[in-house]
Amino acid sequence: MESLNEKVVWITGASSGIGEAAAMAFSNHGAKVILSSRRADQLKQVASRCKGDSYVLPLDLSDNSNFSDIVKEAIEAFGQVDVLLNNGGISQRSEAAETPIEVDRKVMEVNYFGNISLTKALLPHFQERQQGRIVVISSLSGKFGFFLRSAYAASKFALVGFYESLRLEEEKNNIRVHLVYPGFIKTNISKNAIDANGNTHGEMDNNQNKGISAQECATRLIRGIQKDKKDIFIGGKEMMSLKIQRFFPNLFHSIIKKQSAT
Repeated sequence: MESLNEKVVWITGASSGIGEAAAMAFSNHGAKVILSSRRADQLKQVASRCKGDSYVLPLDLSDNSNFSDIVKEAIEAFGQVDVLLNNGGISQRSEAAETPIEVDRKVMEVNYFGNISLTKALLPHFQERQQGRIVVISSLSGKFGFFLRSAYAASKFALVGFYESLRLEEEKNNIRVHLVYPGFIKTNISKNAIDANGNTHGEMDNNQNKGISAQECATRLIRGIQKDKKDIFIGGKEMMSLKIQRFFPNLFHSIIKKQSAT
């Protein structure tokens, strides 16, 4: 397994949930962490709980106009970046027919365009160094759609297509791309999701509430990176749905349509 000691790991969406847990976990492995999200105050709180060196670098994934400057600051913080963990994003809870296109655009702007814009801004640094890892948090919704998540699923599907292509293209530069597919993780992602009006959903999904902890998710995430897994699947019994979908698509549809939307 590759050691993470003294590696510089840049984490988006680091103020809560999987991002916060990942910051702690990487720090415990001896990594230096750069913490990004919109909420500077919460980032500072996360930084204060990290074991090793940390650097707070606020950014808004919905506004990529200054990403080149932000990347420059990230590199200058510790002299390099070794791992980019693209975790930041938003979810959605509304039926497609009731969701204005503006909401779809908002979700795509954050989850897809913000995500890949940051990667493209940092990519020359990785290419110059002939090394680097890009870790992308997709979702089970990046493998199949589900009720009330049309925009969210679309954004996660889009990430998979982009990063599978990038993985092939950048292998020659010794740049590794890891796609992560979390199942039910107990975070506030459903509470923070937006509805058809673009407002906060504000409710915890039942499945989310019964999911594994963000800390366990971060542990499995790091284990997958150290083992150099291209695709990292994290969750409980819900992960069986991937095999059912692949080998028994009609059975999968009959099962999934009976599931609770939340």
